Amino acid sequence: MPFCEVVKEDVGPETTLNNAAIKIFYRTYGHGPIKALLIIGLAGTHESWGPQIMGLTGTDKPNDDDDDDGGIVSDDSGIEVCAFDNRGMGRSSVPTHKSEYTTTIMANDSISLLDHLGWKKAHIIGHSMGAMIACKLAAMVPERVLSLALLNVTGGGFECFPKLDRKSLSIAIRFLKAKTPEQRAAVDLDTHYSKDYLEESVGTNTRRAILYQQYVKGISETGMQSKYGFDGQINACWLHKITKPEIEVIRSAGFLVSVIHGRHDVIAQICYARRLAQRLYPVARMVDLHGGHLVSHERTEEVLLSNITSLSLLRLMYIRLNI
Repeated sequence: MPFCEVVKEDVGPETTLNNAAIKIFYRTYGHGPIKALLIIGLAGTHESWGPQIMGLTGTDKPNDDDDDDGGIVSDDSGIEVCAFDNRGMGRSSVPTHKSEYTTTIMANDSISLLDHLGWKKAHIIGHSMGAMIACKLAAMVPERVLSLALLNVTGGGFECFPKLDRKSLSIAIRFLKAKTPEQRAAVDLDTHYSKDYLEESVGTNTRRAILYQQYVKGISETGMQSKYGFDGQINACWLHKITKPEIEVIRSAGFLVSVIHGRHDVIAQICYARRLAQRLYPVARMVDLHGGHLVSHERTEEVLLSNITSLSLLRLMYIRLNI
């Protein structure tokens, strides 16, 4: 299995020996000179990018798959995508102290992964907490960013809180009480998707019923997120902040930014995404789509076309989507 090791330079007194070196689990898909790094959000794994990976590369088979008998032949218009598990989730290391989780630290994980892959530059696409991390990465190493796409992003601190109403409070309580894959899958569906999307008929079933089985299977395979990982990632979101100097770095770096949000997102409030897009003007554009927190799943093609700001990638999308 592919891992990238992130070695800590300074080991604090509360850091265990096992946390001195963090292992980040990743997978790459597709082949070609165009590179895209996908950074997932809170409690998500690399597999959460499934529809985007398929849309970008035309395959859902990882390059390290032993059953791959030849793979995809690289060409001048091809794209290689890397998706990974953030520290605290999936197969990546789970540091036990909250101080080991900040968006800056996790951006460094992403930069180490770019180094490990030998990618000098890449299109950076982040979702939710992953978009916070992507912002930090863009401010830290703007010379390595070709374009920046921020999906369902929000700010740190109090901006992380969803809109306080009966629905969001009910979801929060159910999320905290979920102890089994079945319970977690049920609440995740209401967290990730809009109501009308879940109620759509797909053959003889509703989309909710189909997604529920997929979620239970996925959570059962990866395991429930540990308390250490959840608390740590929550800490990263709470402490996150993009400063005015960081905004200026991103604005002057020479790449374009897409801020993409679902209008019915019950987790990340769209007003904060709009505010970030305004702060990044004129290099950023705001795109709001009909969908929930995982608008990338509900509106896969629209998101693919919206978050690709490079002409070369846009041209590739037209070919992939036959439009």
